[in-house]
Formats: sequence, structure tokens, C-alpha cells
Amino acid sequence: MKIILATKNKGKVAEFASILGDKFELITQAEAGITESAEENGTTYAENSRLKAKFIFEKTGLPTMADDSGLECDALDGAPGVYTARYAGDDKDFNKNMDKVLYE
Repeated sequence: MKIILATKNKGKVAEFASILGDKFELITQAEAGITESAEENGTTYAENSRLKAKFIFEKTGLPTMADDSGLECDALDGAPGVYTARYAGDDKDFNKNMDKVLYE
């Protein structure tokens, strides 16, 4: 069975593959011809995961899996959490995000 992983992260693809084994044919959204990404505007990791999976499923009609994660810092009361990717702005710049975390 072919399953699309709603991710552009090659590390996550490897993680999913190691968990699911060889029972499924895993393909990335890029391999399915999807270059756009879902808007991750949920307030929880679960919401963002559903948004990503639904976005890719609606474009392909194929079973889709997704996950979401973030950096949670005790010193920042759990921030940036679900907002990690866009913590320093909508451009999702990793270095800017980490600079903001270190500053705060």
C-alpha cells in the first residue's frame, strides 16, 4: 500500500520508514508532485498534523500521514512549542527562530 508522508523533512521519512517497516510504500509529498505546504495555523501539534495530512490527501486522494513537532523550553514556559517554525516570523527562518529563543 502506498502512503504519502506530508513532510519535506528527510529525517522524518526515515523515522516513519523504520517504524512502519516494509509493509508500506512510503513516498514524500514531493515525490507525489506536491510542492506546496499546508498552512500550519493550528494551536496544537495534533491540529497541525491533521491540517498537513488533509491538505495532501485532498490533492492526491492517497492515504496520508503527517506529524508535527516543536521546541519546548522550560525557561520560556514551553515556548515556542507549536509555533517553533514561525517563532521569529512567517518566513520560518531556523536561524532567526533560534536567535529569538536564545535572546528570550
